[in-house]
Amino acid sequence: MTPTPATADTARTAAPPVTLRRVRLGAGGPPSDVRIEGGLVGAVHPAGTAPRAEGEDLDLDGRTLLPGLWDAHVHMVQWAGVRRRLDLSAAASARDAADAAGRRAGELPAGEPLIGYGFRDALWTDAPHKDLLNTLVPDRRALLISMDLHCAWLNSAALAAVGRGDHPTGLLFEGESMRAIAELTAVPDDVTDQWVREACEAAAARGVTGIVDFEFADNVADWTRRMNTASVPLRVAASVWLPHLEGAIARGLRTGQSLPVPRGLLEVGPFKLFTDGSLNTRTALCHDPYPDRDPEAAGSRGVAEVSPQELVSLLRHASAHGITPAVHAIGDRANEMTLDAFEAVRCRGRVEHGQLLAAKDIPRFAELGVTVSVQPTHAVDDRDVARRHWAGRTHRAYAFADLLAAGAVLELGSDAPVAPLDPWLTIASAVARTGDERPPFHPEQRIPVEAALAASSRGRRLIRVGDDADLVITDADPLTADTSTLRTMPVHATMLAGAWTHRTS
Repeated sequence: MTPTPATADTARTAAPPVTLRRVRLGAGGPPSDVRIEGGLVGAVHPAGTAPRAEGEDLDLDGRTLLPGLWDAHVHMVQWAGVRRRLDLSAAASARDAADAAGRRAGELPAGEPLIGYGFRDALWTDAPHKDLLNTLVPDRRALLISMDLHCAWLNSAALAAVGRGDHPTGLLFEGESMRAIAELTAVPDDVTDQWVREACEAAAARGVTGIVDFEFADNVADWTRRMNTASVPLRVAASVWLPHLEGAIARGLRTGQSLPVPRGLLEVGPFKLFTDGSLNTRTALCHDPYPDRDPEAAGSRGVAEVSPQELVSLLRHASAHGITPAVHAIGDRANEMTLDAFEAVRCRGRVEHGQLLAAKDIPRFAELGVTVSVQPTHAVDDRDVARRHWAGRTHRAYAFADLLAAGAVLELGSDAPVAPLDPWLTIASAVARTGDERPPFHPEQRIPVEAALAASSRGRRLIRVGDDADLVITDADPLTADTSTLRTMPVHATMLAGAWTHRTS
């Protein structure tokens, strides 16, 4: 059947009550009847015993009822835009990517920029260069974005548009790359907001009820505008970036604070800052040099985006005003530096990614009360790059099982558009550690389905009376589903604060 997205009218009105009959209460749970009323779980009864009451009465025929799913790390505007861009993930070389860009440019209206995404150059034998793009896309701006968002490849027209016409290669990294991406992909707010709403509806169809948005933007302002203009079928934690930190502090905003939008679906998120780059660009800050770099050369071990002293100062400043830090750290040196800063400040917070860890640092997350926000699909997608550039260290990369065993709190996300915004793909990657026919990548780091579900639900393991009715109904039980079914889990319906945001019937 055709899925039905939420509409503005239904999202702005109080949800009518509903009784869910013959549904399994959680993965592997008992058959139950569940009453939803006033946006909350009102009552739970053994299957077949709930009294008849006002509102819809729905027989779910043994399907599974789960807490609503969250994606703990999304770049929502980028993800919404990627759905309309040239996919370069299959490009095996710079020439392949440029050829694909040239073909797409020939299909576009005159003057429209060419935007591609998803290239991975860490295994290419040739190097991206503006001259190659100039030859194949000579008459319009061309912007090709790497899969990890830490690198952008521009032709001369695009470089001139961002004030870098003198750049020698056309390959921009880290902050310079992100600023160019933001400038060259900008469209009017009403267009962006429509694309974002469509992406949110697609996420709801996969069981998502909330996201933490790390878009490089004024997220508090942007999401306040969106949610006051039209319905958005998700809860959103809107991150605060450094350019907007002082403004947030001046307004008295605090992480977790509800913002004035219909139905209270928007909250202030964490303060996002960087310590290093990424694996694909070999800018993740590591203790050991990258094998393709001169060990004595600058940048051979990656790039530090902030000094240890600056990091401590920023964590202290934000946390003193109630804004929780969320620190991007991928390399083992970056993670060590970040944990040292949390230890110095003694504030709670998050590490985003935590991809490569020294063994001694794994227990420190739990000891310091620092959440680890990880993206399991990266472990699957990056396995070949990691084996080349982190050779001999991959046993402590994407170390989800070790982190759980040490008592760390995990939150799972996609890092969309780096990976698709699909929590079931994320969960399956955490559980299986493979996305194809190859054996699992370090199978000792697989985690149980129950742990992956909890880490995808903000730690919510049970459905209890009084909880917000943020729920997802699946056709299969995740505990008994095989890997293929888990990855493509059929979602029957999604509910947000008692209102349907997706239904197949």
